[in-house]
Amino acid sequence: MLVKTVFSGFGGQGVLMMGVSFAHSGMSKGYHVTYLPAYGAEMRGGTANCTVAIADEEIASPVASEPNYLVVMNSPSLFTFQNKITAGGTIFLNSSIIKEEPHRHDVKIFRIPCADMAQKLGNIRVSNTIMMGAFIKILGVVSPDIYLKSLETIMGSKKKSLAELNRKAFNAGYDYVKKN
Repeated sequence: MLVKTVFSGFGGQGVLMMGVSFAHSGMSKGYHVTYLPAYGAEMRGGTANCTVAIADEEIASPVASEPNYLVVMNSPSLFTFQNKITAGGTIFLNSSIIKEEPHRHDVKIFRIPCADMAQKLGNIRVSNTIMMGAFIKILGVVSPDIYLKSLETIMGSKKKSLAELNRKAFNAGYDYVKKN
């Protein structure tokens, strides 16, 4: 098994956290993992993306030239990365923000209204966690418990107050995919 994923969006959308948390959960499950972030000089508003590879064997390169999965949080990221995904791959898009349709017809597309769902939970900053709930449900590479424990570990003790909100956000994304 080798799963290659690109996470992309604007800085401030938690894109790098999505990658780190997925990589950490893969390591917690005992897989080999690579994580390669890329971002502009700006923090918020600039582009950010990362590549995560998870495998049951050693990984030769952290660069995912043909990722299986693409998780995009904004329109520029969709247009930048959709051509890189392998035929038969899967695109997860934040349909609250991305109104354009991907031009690829040889991939599966999951539209998750992350920002709208996050607003209903009272905090737009959990859009990324909602997306990860949907992503983890579809992939099935790690269990929800392993992912949530990894997220809590990464967030640390100073962010313990967010643990329950993140759990609700993750479950909202996970359940959204089950229903749709």
